[in-house]
Amino acid sequence: MKFRRKQAEEVSVNLTPLIDVVFLLLIFFMVSTTFTNETHLQISLPEADGEAVESKADTLEVLISVDGAYTLNGQSLLNSQPETLRRAIIDQAGDNRQLPFIISADAKTPHQSVVTVMDVAGKLGFAGLSITTQQPADK
Repeated sequence: MKFRRKQAEEVSVNLTPLIDVVFLLLIFFMVSTTFTNETHLQISLPEADGEAVESKADTLEVLISVDGAYTLNGQSLLNSQPETLRRAIIDQAGDNRQLPFIISADAKTPHQSVVTVMDVAGKLGFAGLSITTQQPADK
């Protein structure tokens, strides 16, 4: 008996779908990377009109420098730790929590330093916080 051998079929791989998928992935990554630039915000610091008011001797004024160093009523603090600031405020204010609390920060001061001062003042019970601004340059 004579058996017929099956003809060997030519094996070929169609690369067209693979190329389509690679191009789709390339387009997807190109489009998705452009969204990272849209998350940057430009913030302009506030300016205020008005007359300068002399600060009273019975106020607490915290000055924050560019590097985040604190000065309370003209006295520099040893470090920028919240606990050091808390102790200095307690020494200056005593039990009086009704004193006006003024925060003055440089325009380039890290935001975290201002938030730390506000947090310490809030935890000590000061409710009347003020943030100073500068006169507009066009006047």
